[in-house]
Amino acid sequence: MRLSSKVVIATFILIFILAGYQIWIDQNQPESKPIAEVVLEDSVQNYEPVIFYGINIDSLEVVRNKIKSKQHLSDILTPYNVSKEDIYNLSLSAKGIFDLRKLRVNKPYDLLIKEDSLPQAKAMIYYHNDIDYVVFHMGDSIFVEKGAKEIVVKEQSTTGIINSSLSATISEMGLSPILTNELADVFAWQIDFFRLYPGDRFKVIYEEQLVEGKSIGISAIKAAIFEHNGYENFAYFYNQGTSIDYFDEEGKSLRKAFLKYPVQFSRISSRYSGSRYHPVQKRYKAHRGTDFAAPRGTPIRSVGEGTVVAAQYGKYNGNYVKIRHNSIYTTQYLHMSKIASGMKPGTHVKQGQTIGYVGATGLARGNHVCYRFWKSGYQVDALKVKLPSSEPIKEEMMEDFVHVAANLKEQLNAISYPIQKTTASIGGAK
Repeated sequence: MRLSSKVVIATFILIFILAGYQIWIDQNQPESKPIAEVVLEDSVQNYEPVIFYGINIDSLEVVRNKIKSKQHLSDILTPYNVSKEDIYNLSLSAKGIFDLRKLRVNKPYDLLIKEDSLPQAKAMIYYHNDIDYVVFHMGDSIFVEKGAKEIVVKEQSTTGIINSSLSATISEMGLSPILTNELADVFAWQIDFFRLYPGDRFKVIYEEQLVEGKSIGISAIKAAIFEHNGYENFAYFYNQGTSIDYFDEEGKSLRKAFLKYPVQFSRISSRYSGSRYHPVQKRYKAHRGTDFAAPRGTPIRSVGEGTVVAAQYGKYNGNYVKIRHNSIYTTQYLHMSKIASGMKPGTHVKQGQTIGYVGATGLARGNHVCYRFWKSGYQVDALKVKLPSSEPIKEEMMEDFVHVAANLKEQLNAISYPIQKTTASIGGAK
């Protein structure tokens, strides 16, 4: 009996201890919640709505399309159950913000659709170009607003070896053709890009503009070296307060008083010559100009600042503009498809200003601009005439320029040329 009593007592003591321990655990353990409830709370806390051009599209479908020929805003919105009254109010809201007549064929747009029993458009985003867009709101309120995508400027560098032409080389490298134009403009007075040699090579540091990861242009070439026929040509971008220009290592401007070409780097289809077979007249005659072939409508720019002395149509010259730059130099631009608005005798034009557009008017076959150049009253070859340099680095800016140029040259030296490829011959510039 004594042994049995001791066992019973020991058992009660053990049960009491375990019960007390369980109470202690329950009191000190954090409050628990059902797993489903915890997951739900976490998902609510971590929820972030999907925002598309400032609009929550969680309950909307995005439909991408392009503007069709003769399509108006009402043609786009009516099938998506937007009322005539709302479309009218949108057109009123758009005044002073966006001209609805400027909806261009093949330009993309997005419709944000509410999928109810009847799908209804709640907003439309029209992309005017790679940067600018317009949002038409048709939700709780009707209004129109303009916007612009963020432009990211990124410093890039590249190098290449010429095998056929500058444009072909840059294209093979998968780079923007804009780089061809910019590089050709920088060295236009040092290098004849229509007569490059196999093995000519270059290094360039430039700032590229990106929108949503897509390249939309080049804001500036910061530094470049172009080795042509064994000779190194350097270019450094520098702002000396009055103007931004390109200079060599000694601070001399690479620019001249005129642009080298009246159209952005294209193709020379016929050079200045004392005797050339005319493709239309079928006879040999002097050709006192340089023909630049380019697509119809390509802007033609004045190579220098000056005053328009003629802007008219001629039987042989077609639509043309003639500009007097000073008492020594005059230039003329022939066979335009159209003369730019405002061009008339006495009009002052700036260097690089569009004065007309490439065409084939007058005695011409194929779209091109015939560029003519006068020096002291005599017609000369525009590509061979020696012209004065632009302003060099100012004396008070020279120390800073030397420092900037040295840093840029160090960056250029850090770029390695690619392995040389052997090829047979060199082609045209384009």
